[in-house]
Amino acid sequence: MAKDPETPGRLKQIRMVAQIIKQADPKGMPLVYGSALGTLVVFVVLGLFFGWTWYVLGVFAAVLAGMLVFSRRATKAQYSMLDGQPGAAYAILQGLRGNWHVEEKPVAVNRDQDLVFRLVGYPGVILVSEGPGNRVQRMLVAEKKRVQRVAVDIPVYDIQCGDGEGQVPLAKLQRHLMKLPRNLKKPVVTEVNNRMRALTPAVPMPKGPIPKGARMPRAPKPR
Repeated sequence: MAKDPETPGRLKQIRMVAQIIKQADPKGMPLVYGSALGTLVVFVVLGLFFGWTWYVLGVFAAVLAGMLVFSRRATKAQYSMLDGQPGAAYAILQGLRGNWHVEEKPVAVNRDQDLVFRLVGYPGVILVSEGPGNRVQRMLVAEKKRVQRVAVDIPVYDIQCGDGEGQVPLAKLQRHLMKLPRNLKKPVVTEVNNRMRALTPAVPMPKGPIPKGARMPRAPKPR
């Protein structure tokens, strides 16, 4: 099967991510190189005392250390690029692993471009807002009432994503969602999601919600 010429190779993808890191964090790539070099130096010193095997181990350890730091700096850079952009929370929600159903369009939006997104998972129905707390609270209350009319016995959570008091920062949104209790069984999740999709109004996404080339990290697997 012929390789798609439009699909970037692994090395090209790494270069693209490295460029993102440089733009968002000028110290990011020097830290990546420094961690790899520092690890290699440690193993070289060990090799002087314990034999050449430590040199080989040092190469693998240096690559691993560099990739770990690279991954962390890339995650931080991508969050930095998304922060403040309309639809940033949606980009985070798409990265959730497991039995999560994320509505493709916001279920509520106002003239200030504040948004409310909805997803269904083991915790129940979760509403996630973007925007200042004093503006999105009414939207969340109204949408919660709509959801509860068709999901009477289903837990409904509302989360304000943002940097204000009582809000969940964008970088901690995935972790916050993964900590919610698992209230529903898998068949119930599917059934509730079907009911929610029937409830969805036609609300257009704002233009330019996600920066080009930004790929969000996956959340850890639920226990």
